[in-house]
Amino acid sequence: MAEQILPFEKRLFELRALMNQAGSEEERLQWQAQFERERDALYRNLTPWQRIQLARHPQRPRMLYYTQRIFDDFVELHGDRAVGDDPAMVCGIACFRGRTLFVAGQQKGVSTEEKVRRNFGMAHPTGYRKALRVFRLAERLGYPIVTFVDTPAAHPGIEAEQHGQGPAIAQNLLACASLKTPILSIILSEGGSGGALGIAMADWVAMFEYAVYMICPPERCAEILWRDAEKKALAAAALRVTAANLKELGVIDAILPEEGGGAHLNPEAAADAVADAIAAFLAACDKRTWTVEGRQRKFQRMGRWREGLPSGDNRREG
Repeated sequence: MAEQILPFEKRLFELRALMNQAGSEEERLQWQAQFERERDALYRNLTPWQRIQLARHPQRPRMLYYTQRIFDDFVELHGDRAVGDDPAMVCGIACFRGRTLFVAGQQKGVSTEEKVRRNFGMAHPTGYRKALRVFRLAERLGYPIVTFVDTPAAHPGIEAEQHGQGPAIAQNLLACASLKTPILSIILSEGGSGGALGIAMADWVAMFEYAVYMICPPERCAEILWRDAEKKALAAAALRVTAANLKELGVIDAILPEEGGGAHLNPEAAADAVADAIAAFLAACDKRTWTVEGRQRKFQRMGRWREGLPSGDNRREG
């Protein structure tokens, strides 16, 4: 696959080309130093809209990259035992460093053919019912659950509504609020709307540094608020969808680092970060850190604010 360059990354790729074309080691080191300075300055000061572009980068590693790299074994389970199977939602049983886990997540696809087959990671109701079947099985057998969120939204088509999209996601939310087994959710790139939340109600939510997690795409938000999709950058800032924003608001619990300018440029480091998050989650499971009551309190606190404080001093409760 040809390397794809985002508009704000062009200067970095120019510097990298100059570094590779250097006529001497001294010249190469000079270009490398300038490349690293400009790279660090760029990614340290990304706008919310630039972060959304990074989260949508077609070469970001997908769920199956992580399952293949960090699990010793992964056995996929198919079907919702009601209607059929949904390839956009991948579920199964995995072995992580000798521990058994149950896994569910969206797979956007890598090649054009796979993206179409998996509906770009936008699951149908069958996908959410399949995930719920696996969650129930994990609860019954007493194993923890790890979910990978990577979707712009649940499938928006008429057929999805005809087959009960809303109730399927609602049933997942209700079930995950009371499942008697620990749940870890990892936001890999784009976590959109109820399509993401349908598998992201977890005891601990970790999110990649340049991923986004939002109620609706900024383009749609701009259309709703200003009747102008071109105001998407303004909407992206207003939505506060970045990892730092969401950590401050208490929506997520941890930020996973993306070294070298994004997971698409260093997928091995991204896989190591996911493995570290899972290891930390399992260590907390051994200490019985997670409880159903704690999970419910976590989500009940979201969106509650203290009012009447001096300007600029309103704080989230809890």
